[in-house]
Amino acid sequence: MKRNRLIAGAVCAAVAGTLTLTACSDGGDGASDGGDKEITFMFRGGPDEKAAYEAAIKKYTEDTGVKVKVIVTDADQYATKLQAAVAGNNVPDVFYIEQASLQSYVSSGVLADITEQVDASGIDLDNIWPYGVDSYRFDGTLQGTPDGKLYGLPKDVGPFSFGYNKTMLEAAGIPLPDKDVPLTWDEFVDISKQLTVDTDGDGAVDQWGTGLNVQWNLQSLVWSNGGDWTNEDRTEVTVDTPEFADALQKFADLTNVDKVTPSASDAATLDTYQRWMAGEIGFFPVGPWDVSVYNDLDFEYDLIPWPTVGDGGTATWLGSLGIGVSATSKHQDDAVKLVTYLSTDADAQQTLVDANIQIPNLIDMAEAWAAEEGAEPANRQEFLDIAQDYGRAMPAAFTYGAEWYDELWTNIQPVLDGKQTAADYLAEEQPKMQSLLDESNATAEQAAAGN
Repeated sequence: MKRNRLIAGAVCAAVAGTLTLTACSDGGDGASDGGDKEITFMFRGGPDEKAAYEAAIKKYTEDTGVKVKVIVTDADQYATKLQAAVAGNNVPDVFYIEQASLQSYVSSGVLADITEQVDASGIDLDNIWPYGVDSYRFDGTLQGTPDGKLYGLPKDVGPFSFGYNKTMLEAAGIPLPDKDVPLTWDEFVDISKQLTVDTDGDGAVDQWGTGLNVQWNLQSLVWSNGGDWTNEDRTEVTVDTPEFADALQKFADLTNVDKVTPSASDAATLDTYQRWMAGEIGFFPVGPWDVSVYNDLDFEYDLIPWPTVGDGGTATWLGSLGIGVSATSKHQDDAVKLVTYLSTDADAQQTLVDANIQIPNLIDMAEAWAAEEGAEPANRQEFLDIAQDYGRAMPAAFTYGAEWYDELWTNIQPVLDGKQTAADYLAEEQPKMQSLLDESNATAEQAAAGN
């Protein structure tokens, strides 16, 4: 992921409990330049995203007269920097919200309820991806429900699609996959075996069928096999099942049995993302945030549905970032207007989409975008199918914290190395994850009771 230098922001301790907060603004009335109003907007991203947002915000300022101070961080620093700003009573007026952070920021009094202002704005929420809007709704008990109060709007939705190196398959004489019908797992493994070869004859494999990451790609296998991380109300961990174990075992077998993906030692030399970029991998995930880079690669790629392990149909996750307003911003109305502008204004959306960093939030715009002649990738419709039809929230997206979910990955390497079976590992992890989920739900109940 491309990183960008921190331009501004406070660095203090992490947020904890209910805080007395002040917005990040200059002076009691926000005046910073001859009385001109200024609000702050904090977000994360690389150069492409920063440039796109600066262009969109420039037009917002021209239209409204409200100046916006931009604070941008690297993606891997954002959560820490925002928590530090909260703990330091220096909350930006407008800022990105991680799905998994929403409940804690609501209970801590950080996020403003913007339901009434959005309703009064006349925005057609029906023309925005429902998953994107509902991700920032919270009814005090459950997040992601259509009836909850609105604490933000989607910066984007992130459909995590599956790509393939079209140039590589054509060179190998392999028929291209159907863009509408997912490969079965056996078909996927068979093609991957055909692509895994020693191209220069030195006795070492230098072209691989695939190269997946367990933390970001296991979800597809588990869901398509009928498994899941929790029950529907997110109170019971369900990883210790035959369906889940079969999916995890198949993932590990890609390296140890099928030998179609680089081993840990191979990846230490050159990771699978770099190998994909170099044209050395046949199948690899693709998110909308990758398109600006992938469209400049030296090979042609396209999107297909994720392969299916069982009878659950193709499956993948659908992410999102939100944009929210500080509950103590001195410029609530202007801050909400900036949020609605960035999330729903057609011109602003066009600026962000043209930068190839996301799909449009507006459904009608997205449909036109997907149908554009000469689109790259050609099957943009796959992104929309995920957003509309079969994308799912990440397992910890709507729980109070992700420690229970992160526990699964802590000691998983022996499974990936073929030294422990998936079933044995999951039997060990189930009670650990359940204990952490119980703690998470208890904390959520306490926070709701004290709010």
